[in-house]
Amino acid sequence: MKINTWFGTLEIDSTGEILESLFLSKDIRELALHSLSLRDSKSDLPPEGFDLKNAAIKSGFVNSPAAYYSLLHEVTLEAAKLQVSGALTPDQRIIQAVEALDDINETTNALSERLSEWYGGYFPESGLGGEDLALFIVKYGSRENVGSEDPLYSKARNSMGAKLEPADEILLIGFAENVCSLYERRRQIEAYIENSMELVAPNLKLIAGPMLGARLISLAGSLKKLAEFPSSTIQVIGASKALFKHLRARAPSPKHGIIYSHPLINTAPWWVRGKVARAVASKLSLAARIDFYSGEIEPSIMEKLEAKVLQIRTLNPRPPQKRQESGAKPKKRRRK
Repeated sequence: MKINTWFGTLEIDSTGEILESLFLSKDIRELALHSLSLRDSKSDLPPEGFDLKNAAIKSGFVNSPAAYYSLLHEVTLEAAKLQVSGALTPDQRIIQAVEALDDINETTNALSERLSEWYGGYFPESGLGGEDLALFIVKYGSRENVGSEDPLYSKARNSMGAKLEPADEILLIGFAENVCSLYERRRQIEAYIENSMELVAPNLKLIAGPMLGARLISLAGSLKKLAEFPSSTIQVIGASKALFKHLRARAPSPKHGIIYSHPLINTAPWWVRGKVARAVASKLSLAARIDFYSGEIEPSIMEKLEAKVLQIRTLNPRPPQKRQESGAKPKKRRRK
């Protein structure tokens, strides 16, 4: 009988004696990959109670129990590393990038506001904010360094702000450089997400755009889970607070979650947004399934979606009229 072990293949008889052996090399990575393949295939595994340690020593693969356990320990660690690295699939990398982008956005906004308040005491008339202000500070530092060719030259000369001391100027320039680097890093992550979505979920990118598609994958947990969601779930994904409020307090049910940022939804008249959101969610569900199961690009999905939305808007050109409430019926007098 042939059995597969983590260190090679053995031919044994009915009593368990080794008749023939074919060993793998003692390369740790090769042994780890072979062990993982055995776990997945589960073919010709050793029978219950078979002593692999004694078999490895008798067959000559190792010469002592200490050598067996030492090699097995290294192979087990390498197999664990391979499993961890393999768990970070392309869609998981997109999720990590989305979460990193959210962290950078939060940090960038907070630091930009701080920079604006700080520099506003020295040049309140600048009217700049965010990255524009950070670039201005990096370029000029003090408003006194603004050249005559700059549009803000006259405002800088007549500013009512305080004088910027050299030590404060150095500190502000360094702070502004850090803010600029965060804006640049954000652009790099956005470009990474866009390129990754083109490879991992091209149909989802086509329907939702790279950022919305990536956020849908992130909220679902993976592209596989998103593909398993019904369209009704995709329609309200990201609106958990409104959904729970609806379930608990009988509030109106949410018509859309984060897919509201889709241009076909947020540009639609308010009275058809629910219908448009259902149409968009249906195509997003279909796109996610195609991306996960086949990966083939289907340009017709977007064409059908646009046609469906046009049909919805054509059939509902005006908002629905409110029903006139009938007057309350007078109460019957009770006879005495």
